[in-house]
Amino acid sequence: MSENQQTKQPRDESRRKFLKLSGVALGGIVAGGVVGGIVGNSMAKNKQAAPGTPQGQGQAQTGNTKDYNQAPMFFNQEQLRIAEAATERIFPKDELGPGAKELGVAYYIDHQLAGQWGMNARDYMMGPFYKAEATQGYQASYKRHELFVMGLTVMNDHSRQKYQKGFADLAENEQDEVLKAFESGKDVQLNGVPSQTFFEMLRSLTIEGAYADPLYGGNKNMAGWRMRKYPGDQMSYTAIIDKKEFAVMEPLSLHDHTNHS
Repeated sequence: MSENQQTKQPRDESRRKFLKLSGVALGGIVAGGVVGGIVGNSMAKNKQAAPGTPQGQGQAQTGNTKDYNQAPMFFNQEQLRIAEAATERIFPKDELGPGAKELGVAYYIDHQLAGQWGMNARDYMMGPFYKAEATQGYQASYKRHELFVMGLTVMNDHSRQKYQKGFADLAENEQDEVLKAFESGKDVQLNGVPSQTFFEMLRSLTIEGAYADPLYGGNKNMAGWRMRKYPGDQMSYTAIIDKKEFAVMEPLSLHDHTNHS
């Protein structure tokens, strides 16, 4: 068969407690274990780079230019509001730094759901479907973007039933109660899928969005990395490799390695 004939495949307590609990997850997502000794310590915000540095210049421009990556590709406006409110309760703003909304976590989730991951493009999705064992991972018939939209819808309906308001309009303590109901599976039904499955997806995506490279829509201005003192995507550590003390570096993103000449 010639190349032209071949078919191409498509390709509250506080942030401190949350960071402690999410340390293992972060190590697997973006840090590869680098942050092991940092989690649990008192983490003051790092100062932004001086205006004369490349990073400082980029941050100074942020307030004066539009971030075109901060736009929904999958969610409608109501779904985006619910996602922003839910992720903010999982990763709230506090004295250590910005929360999920300011970091753009909802946009990270939106972009993931809009792509191949959200459509389970690389997963076998034909039946039969059986109840999965704990070691088997997700086994339901819904694609991830379908499950997530269903979860947001049920979350909003549950909020209206219990509090007569949509989730995004609830008080913080009420939002926490709704999220706890999804986490425990009590009084919540997701059309055959345990509500815990949706909650775990929401929580995992929230952590990813806070700490992934800004290329993917979250971790805006690398603020999530700065809270961890994580250096990001450095090209080399030769300048500090012989130092005995922990070195705090201004983080770099994949964008910083682009030739802007």
